[in-house]
Amino acid sequence: MSNGLEQFKINTRIRENAEDLSAALQSHMLKVFAPDARKEMRRFSAGEAADMLGISGSFLRKLHFDEKIPDVESTSGGRRLYSATDLLDMRVILEKSAKTPGTYLRGRRDGDKVQVLSFLNFKGGSGKTTSAIHTAQRLALKGYRVLAVDIDPQASLTTLFGYRPELDFLESGTIYDAIRYEDPLPFSQIVQKTFFTGIDLAPGGLLLQEFEHETPQALRANIQPPFYARLATALQEVEADYDVIIFDCPPQLGYLTMSALCASTGVLITIVPNMLDVASMSQFLQMSADLLDVVSNAGANMEFDFLRFLINRYEPNDGPQQQVVAFLRQLFGGEVMISPMLKSTAISDAGLTQQTIYEVERSQFHRNTYDRALDSLNLVNDEIELLLQQAWGR
Repeated sequence: MSNGLEQFKINTRIRENAEDLSAALQSHMLKVFAPDARKEMRRFSAGEAADMLGISGSFLRKLHFDEKIPDVESTSGGRRLYSATDLLDMRVILEKSAKTPGTYLRGRRDGDKVQVLSFLNFKGGSGKTTSAIHTAQRLALKGYRVLAVDIDPQASLTTLFGYRPELDFLESGTIYDAIRYEDPLPFSQIVQKTFFTGIDLAPGGLLLQEFEHETPQALRANIQPPFYARLATALQEVEADYDVIIFDCPPQLGYLTMSALCASTGVLITIVPNMLDVASMSQFLQMSADLLDVVSNAGANMEFDFLRFLINRYEPNDGPQQQVVAFLRQLFGGEVMISPMLKSTAISDAGLTQQTIYEVERSQFHRNTYDRALDSLNLVNDEIELLLQQAWGR
């Protein structure tokens, strides 16, 4: 008997929706980028280059005049444009004559351990992936060797690097292949080069969900290493190649997130400053503590260099948000980062073309809007860099 409503099988309709959306996204990528759907990094102005190198514009011009650094691409009007590779080459040259070691190459030195950062939150929409990719890119632009690890089955971080997980890594090639319980691949085999100089990617994808499903059976069978040690164990093969490893965790407290935490040296919990999100974070922290107790008792390493709460999508003129931030600072003190990530239309608009603030041209936005977003991101990421340096004893 019909009630006048359209009847359908939910599995069939969801599959149709998924196929339609995949085709639309592929079409969008082809319009936005080249036909091979791979991104390219833009060039930087002399002012941007000097800022990232930590020198003055006049000193940069003098370096060119004295021919101490190679010449770079120029516009028809004679303005120099610098690629990320140019900046890295210049860092190597400048470091050789630096009075203080590490002035221009600030990454690991002999005896320094790799820094592994997890960006996480129990709720989706907290700006976790946005924070992770901007941190990875800012550190790479400042000369760090970065590995971005996407352990979210939704694979948003992988998508932002120009890949299409639902096509490029449908059957293999994700982090799952390196941590699966049956015949895992060497980690080096799943690492992908990216368009962004200084950043490699360990891709995510839907296959990662299999790790969540297979772990209970692996625990019963006592397969070694256990779930909480699999990421740390897999990373040992490649960690010497990087200064910083950044995990973008799924918005759930599952086996993947626990494995990332057990491999981390630092944790950044993103939070949008409203009471609903704070209440959700309270539950998240309690659940995290309980589960970490369990894996700690099982032998997991729980030594961290730092934990910080990163205020995200902050609107300084919003009174209730100000109250929430003040509440968090009073409660957690120095564990709340000094610099918040401001809510910005520039960040949102850049995301429409699957780009970040560091990738887009300033001319595409209102100057003040772009500068405000860029300054906010730089303050946050330079604060994170300071935490890394302090962890290395500097």
